[in-house]
Amino acid sequence: MSPIRRTFSSKDDLAAALADAVAANLAAGIAARSTAALAVSGGSTPARFFKALGARTDLDWSRVTVTLVDERWVDESSDRSNARLVKANLLQGPAAAARFVPLWQGGNAPDPAAIARAGAAISAIGPLDAAILGMGNDGHTASFFPGGDTLEKALTGGEPVIAIRAPGAGEPRVTLTLRNLVAARALYLHIEGEDKARVLEEALAEGSEQDMPVRAVLRQTTRPVTIFWCP
Repeated sequence: MSPIRRTFSSKDDLAAALADAVAANLAAGIAARSTAALAVSGGSTPARFFKALGARTDLDWSRVTVTLVDERWVDESSDRSNARLVKANLLQGPAAAARFVPLWQGGNAPDPAAIARAGAAISAIGPLDAAILGMGNDGHTASFFPGGDTLEKALTGGEPVIAIRAPGAGEPRVTLTLRNLVAARALYLHIEGEDKARVLEEALAEGSEQDMPVRAVLRQTTRPVTIFWCP
C-alpha cells in the first residue's frame, strides 16, 4: 500500500490543508458516533497546524478527545513536554473545549503501573479518527527510535502503549504502538524541509525497519499513510 503524497508551497498552506483534512475526520467521527478522537505528535513542526486546527469553529470540540502519539516522561511544566506544547498551541480558543488525555502518568520513570494506567486511558478512548505522525532525521517516528530497548515490541506488540528508552531519545518515553496507530481511521505523516524529504526518500527505499523505524509505518498494509510535505 503506497503512501499518498501531498506537496505544498508553504508551511501555512500545509497547515491549513492538514487542518481541513483532520477537521473532516473529526466531523465524520462525531456524525457517526457522537464523539471523535485525535492523536498528535510533538516537536516544533506541528505548531502552525495546531493553531489552524484549534481555531476551527465548525467542530463541536466538546465531543473531541485529544491525546498524544508519544510523550517524553516529563512533567507538563517542562518545556520538553508534548502535553504542554499541545495545550499551548492546539487546545486554545474553540478547541479548549476538547478533552485531553495525557500519556505521562507521574513519577520519575515509566514503571509498569504507570504504563498500565496510560494504556487503560488510551484504550478507553477507542479507535482514533486521525493520528498525525512526525519523523526525525534518524528515521524515527512516534517514539520508535533506532536502538530502542523495546522497539520490536513497539512495532509488533499488542499493547496500546509501551515505554521505550533509546540513545537518541533523551528522556525515557512512552508511545502508542504501531498496532494502535494503524487502527486510526486516518493516518498522516507531517514533515517539512529538504532534509526531511531526503530522509523520506531513504525510508521509502529498501532497508531495515530497525535502522529506520518509520519504514514500519510506511510499509504496513492496514491503513494508507498520507504524507504532507512542504519545503
